[in-house]
Amino acid sequence: MTVAENLTQIQENIKHACEKAGRGPEDITIIGVTKYVTIERALEAVYSGVRHLGENRMEGFLEKHENIGEQAIWHFIGTLQSRKVKDIIDKIDYIHSLDRKSLAKEINKRTDKPVDCFVQVNVSGEESKHGLQPEDVESFIDTLRNYPMIRTVGLMTMAPHVDDEQILRNAFQSLHKLKNTIQEKGWDHAPCQYLSMGMSNDYQVAIEEGATHIRIGSSLVGPYEE
Repeated sequence: MTVAENLTQIQENIKHACEKAGRGPEDITIIGVTKYVTIERALEAVYSGVRHLGENRMEGFLEKHENIGEQAIWHFIGTLQSRKVKDIIDKIDYIHSLDRKSLAKEINKRTDKPVDCFVQVNVSGEESKHGLQPEDVESFIDTLRNYPMIRTVGLMTMAPHVDDEQILRNAFQSLHKLKNTIQEKGWDHAPCQYLSMGMSNDYQVAIEEGATHIRIGSSLVGPYEE
């Protein structure tokens, strides 16, 4: 199927999920995850109306950015090594994987304009997943006031890859509750109004539980290997 056809189906699913949750589709940002597809396929997504693209490998991001550039709004969604920050910081619009002070320090050092960041949280407790433990999030975000070039716009998580819908809901609900706790602080450096959660297999549940940014790869652009 074409990306446009896939996008039409995803938008229909988003509409139904929003109706169940009493929300509007305009509240949802689709991030097209293009890490496994060609530049041509990524461009097809852009031309189909997907403004936001997400990459999780520096090399793949740099290659696509060189060819697509400002036609897209760029999200770095993978683990970011501190030593590689300098290579992408002036090309990226959002970072979804801020989870340690050393990374915050490097981001702050390498840019001259504020960077919108999502703090990554490991709500499932799985050892294979990156991110802060939920109990550490509030104090971590509080310390980010020391890095004026970082603006914490929201929280991000990766839910367990399971078929049990209630386990997914519990994970998403936990992140939503945590987001509300931070948002209620009224911190200038951390408005924390967004939730980056939900992928191809679970984005409808994530939307029902408050997601604002969903990261869609295979359902949108297909498993087309580079």
